[in-house]
Amino acid sequence: MRALVTGGTGFVGSHIVRELNEQGHEVTVLHRTTSKLDALAGLDYESAIGDVTDLDAMRKAFQGMDWVFHVAAVADYWRANKQHMFDVNIEGTRKVLQAARETGVRRVIFTSSVAAIGVRGSGRLADESMPFNLPRRIFPYGYSKARAEGVVAEAVAQGQDVVTVNPVIIMGPGDLNMISGTFVVQLWRYRGLTPITNGGTAFTDVRDIARWHVAAAEKGRMGERYILSTANYDYKTWFSMIAKALGIAAPRLVAPTPLLPLAATAIDIARMVGIPTPIDANQVRLGGRYVYVDNSKCVAELAAPQINMAQSLNDTVRWYQEHGFLR
Repeated sequence: MRALVTGGTGFVGSHIVRELNEQGHEVTVLHRTTSKLDALAGLDYESAIGDVTDLDAMRKAFQGMDWVFHVAAVADYWRANKQHMFDVNIEGTRKVLQAARETGVRRVIFTSSVAAIGVRGSGRLADESMPFNLPRRIFPYGYSKARAEGVVAEAVAQGQDVVTVNPVIIMGPGDLNMISGTFVVQLWRYRGLTPITNGGTAFTDVRDIARWHVAAAEKGRMGERYILSTANYDYKTWFSMIAKALGIAAPRLVAPTPLLPLAATAIDIARMVGIPTPIDANQVRLGGRYVYVDNSKCVAELAAPQINMAQSLNDTVRWYQEHGFLR
């Protein structure tokens, strides 16, 4: 198959390119002239210049493609301008679908996020049927992805073949932009001073994410969404696993859940006066929730995960050590 990947220079996108290479597909990566291509070193791909806000560039790049993997997004929402995030995540998705429709692309695989899945809380598992249910002001990134899924639903209703995948927090080697890798690096830097909360969430490995994307292209059902997850962990267990991979003591400082809103307000104030913070206020507000998911649909229809999270963390730590992030 001929496949194009938007966001192919990033963490997830580059692993999808690698997986497509390994399965013998022809790959094109849509990227800007200013994009750093380090994550694609050694991979076999053609370049198409443009981005997801440039409809004409995509019309040209999508010609003759069987699959388009729409991975490009503003994901580092704690550093991003919100309007830019909405322009890329919502309107960019609309333009990708339009270009794919106009050029006869057989299937679009849209990388959404577990952030667009509703939160059930109290350790109960959310599945693909759960709509986004958090206020926009608390979680604008999740809101942007939910809105993008609305755009996808409109396209599917008109007969366009789109499959949506919803990855959870992604670990693994190659996270150059420090999206999820901050879990590891911050624990290494601050050791026992790293506070943990009483919540929990779901995690997976980027190599499984790449395999699931290709499986979604091959056998996912049109119009369906698939939660891509390996396992749910409470934060105490999760940070203990990271500490073990790093060879350091597990953190013991627990932030009381009732204090999280106050901490979030302090972060908001710090940012307003220009003081950088390693975490976003909205991440803190959500930190006491148990955002657990059900991955059974993915396992039944796409594939089971191949990499457990202990192995994923060991590989992540080794990669960060080799690339000078853990000093």
